[in-house]
Formats: sequence, structure tokens, C-alpha cells
Amino acid sequence: MSDLQNKVGIVTGGSSGIGFQIANVLAGDGATVYSISRTGAPKEGMGKSAPGVIHLKGDISDMASMKALIDEIAAKNGGCLDFLVNNAGATFKCRAESFPLDQFDRVMDVNVKYVFVMSQLCYPYLKQSAGRGRIINITSMSAHLGFSEVVPYCTSKGAVLSMTRGLAVEWAQDNICVNSIAPGWFQSKMLKEVADPAREQKILSRMPLHSYGDTRDLGALASFLCGPGASYITGQDFAVDGGALAFGY
Repeated sequence: MSDLQNKVGIVTGGSSGIGFQIANVLAGDGATVYSISRTGAPKEGMGKSAPGVIHLKGDISDMASMKALIDEIAAKNGGCLDFLVNNAGATFKCRAESFPLDQFDRVMDVNVKYVFVMSQLCYPYLKQSAGRGRIINITSMSAHLGFSEVVPYCTSKGAVLSMTRGLAVEWAQDNICVNSIAPGWFQSKMLKEVADPAREQKILSRMPLHSYGDTRDLGALASFLCGPGASYITGQDFAVDGGALAFGY
């Protein structure tokens, strides 16, 4: 879908799941992708990364070390970054009336605060991109729909959607486009944490395609949004959801 030759950028949470596949697809389209995760390597069972993916160990909650790491990455590439994919996320399953506040804080920090911080830290380098810098935030169906037992997660993803629009407007004249992707249901560690068999059946019946998605589709959309064909697209949220948001009765 796009030619990302000579493009350089960062994917957070790229050691497994959606982030791992997005990084692979971007690299397959020619980009150099710095995959930042707490493990600094693909997790067990993920297989090998595509050539062009460089795994680095880093914790997005450690802002000082993250700034140093981003500065180092940009310095290796002429003081420029072309894209940032804010993929790292967290959730916790519990009914709202009993939800532990420390877990609420953790979900909001990882899913909202550090997305904003990563965008701040990459901003001066994304401004220097030759073809507009790109930020892609990962939202969720829960930014659009209500789900029980994960209310703080829904809250956080709604905030990321609003952040995407706000940054898109504020940074439009700074050579940066900001968009988001709202995945539907894909096999992932996070899904396993919140979906028991009964909930899984509800999930699959809630979409016209009645099946889980292929994470390569998310990578393909991310590649398009980072590529030359998307330089006039900003402030948009793109659902890859098997038709879930369109599904009536």
C-alpha cells in the first residue's frame, strides 16, 4: 500500500501482538522500525521480526530514559523521525464499583499519559520529516462502545481518541499528521486477560464477519497512514473491526 523506503520511526509495545505485527509490516514496506518494549525482544512464540525491525529495551513510564533513547535514535538518523506508533497499552478486568484505584491509575498512565509523553518527546524530530511526520495512536472499539468490567480502559481509549484530534489540530502547521486506528477483536494477550468463553462468544456474535481479525490488516493500515498517500489525512480514527461499529440488528 505504501513505499516507506528511507523512513525511520518508533513502535511502542512491539514485542508481541498488534505492535509486533505493525512493526513487521512497516519494515516489510521498507521502513527502519525501532520497536521499544520492556523485554527488548520478541516475546516467546512470536517468531522472528522482519529485517528492518530493531528491538530496544525501554519503559515508557521512565520519561528520562525514554527521552535519552529517543534522542539517540533521532541522532542516528540526522535528527529526524518519520513516524511514531503509540501501541503500548494496559487493561484490568473488574466491575466498576470494586475497581482498584491503583489499577485505574496504571491503565490511565499507560494508555493516556505516556501516549502524550511519547508524542511530546518525538515532536521535535517528527517536525523534521521530509514528507510530514506521522503519529498513529491505537484506540479501540471501547473508544466508541461501552464494555462492562473494563470501564477505565474504555475511559482511557476515549481520551486517546480526543487526544488524537487535539494534537492533529494543534500540530497541523508543524508538519505532523496525527491519526488513530481502532482495532476490533484480534487474538492477543490483552484479549485473553478479559475474555472468558462466554464473553468471547458475545464478541464474535457482535460483528457481521463473526471472526477475529488478522493483525496484518492493522499493519497495512498503519503503513498507508505513514506513507505518501496519507499526507492530507489527519485527526481521523479508522476502525478495523469486522463491521462491528456498523452492526445493527
